Amino acid sequence: MTVSTEIAVTFTSMASDIEIRVVDPAPDAQEAVGRAVAAIGAIATHLTRFDPESALSKVNRAPGGWHEVPPVLAEAISAAHGAHRITQGLFDPRVGGTLAAWGYDKTYERIESASTGTTPWDIEIHRTRRGAPTPQATWEPQVLGNLVNLGGTPIDLGGIGKGLAVRHAAAELADAGGSVLVDAGGDEWLAGPGPDGDGWKVGVEDPLGRDEHVLVLAVIDLGVATSSIARQRWTVRGVPVHHLVDPRTNTPGGAGLAAVTVLHPDPAWAEVWSKTLYLTGAADIAASAASLDLAAAWVTVDGEIGLSDAIRPFVLWQVSR
Repeated sequence: MTVSTEIAVTFTSMASDIEIRVVDPAPDAQEAVGRAVAAIGAIATHLTRFDPESALSKVNRAPGGWHEVPPVLAEAISAAHGAHRITQGLFDPRVGGTLAAWGYDKTYERIESASTGTTPWDIEIHRTRRGAPTPQATWEPQVLGNLVNLGGTPIDLGGIGKGLAVRHAAAELADAGGSVLVDAGGDEWLAGPGPDGDGWKVGVEDPLGRDEHVLVLAVIDLGVATSSIARQRWTVRGVPVHHLVDPRTNTPGGAGLAAVTVLHPDPAWAEVWSKTLYLTGAADIAASAASLDLAAAWVTVDGEIGLSDAIRPFVLWQVSR
């Protein structure tokens, strides 16, 4: 009987619990883990909008000008721009302004569940709910090497940042061992057959607060991301809001949905697609996931579970309701 060995590291970054595991580590696995931790730290340092001294915050203060930035930020802006184009604007980092106006100009833990005061956005929440969607102009930042210009509007890279952090860490761990897990608060990369040899087991939490998983997935060589309103929701002058903003209306998106999980070969794209599918809402998500051939699962606010055809082969267990 062969007994596998393992390296496991846990720490906190990007307001999340981070876990790295390497099963059957190679001789230089420890060094690879160190590089992966550093890669996550670089993204946490440069891409946050909550630290006024971060590279992103400095660019956001003058979004119409040119700035020399760390390579990781230039890459992130390019990646976000690509996601914006491919999702036809549903992924839009400019919603950071809306979030800030709703009080999310600080880490979520510091948001008080109370009125943030009267602002133009308070009125806009009510106005846009009554009208038809009005898409923003296409976002066209410019990136030339390490020189960037945001095109005049500050941005929030939280919608892709964790996925990029997992992508970078996974690249550092590519040859670290027989199986690798990187988990950044629910954004994951799961390489190899896992400790049991038949895939990493991923439990999808119930976003409605029940103490059970709604699904268990078996995953090999894929990224996993979940977009959910289970935790990041609050009120603005009595109006419920959450962090998944529909850029077409500047209001909370995803009507009828509580959470969406996506599997994808790239963890950054798993995050982008989970958010994009969430914004399509419960009425359209099945058709959207099918048209994009995405492996997706979702939970409605009524507790119903939906599965795309592409995710069914990965489902080991589903809760019975």
